[in-house]
Amino acid sequence: MRSVHNFITIIGLLSASSFATPLQARGESHTITFANKCGKGTPTLVQSGKILSTGQPFTSSGPFEAGIAYLQTGECGLNGDKCTTLEMTLKTPPTPGAGSSTDVTLIPPHAFNVGVGFKYSNGCDGQGQSCEAANCHSAFRTPTDYFAQTQCEEANRLKRPLGFHRSISSLLSASSSV
Repeated sequence: MRSVHNFITIIGLLSASSFATPLQARGESHTITFANKCGKGTPTLVQSGKILSTGQPFTSSGPFEAGIAYLQTGECGLNGDKCTTLEMTLKTPPTPGAGSSTDVTLIPPHAFNVGVGFKYSNGCDGQGQSCEAANCHSAFRTPTDYFAQTQCEEANRLKRPLGFHRSISSLLSASSSV
């Protein structure tokens, strides 16, 4: 059986300038950049039902909340339906427990179509998740799978969720090549 290899890397950048007061951040911005290694499909960034990017870098001045990213391979709906989807909120935490959070969702109507992942660096180093195959254990499958969320509570640091290169065969078995 012939294998089909798909690769995707999703890169996001978050930076925040110094605080004016302990509770008020100034100059917070977030740039999300995609690098599609699949050889097909279109990286897509959506917020509130509006497509913000189809592969080009996107910069948000201020918090970036309730955004999603996926590789549009033809079967994906506007909100990532039928596709592996990254959900993200990128922001400097105004209070403890209210910072950045990113996860992979496969909650229906989402479904596995390509492997994705992310990892924070230069702040919350080493934290991240990946979903390399349809049976991965690191994705949301029900709304109460809170373990799938990766939060970052560090302020005034550069944070970068990095996607991994994933090799997905036609049998949906996966191996990672980073």
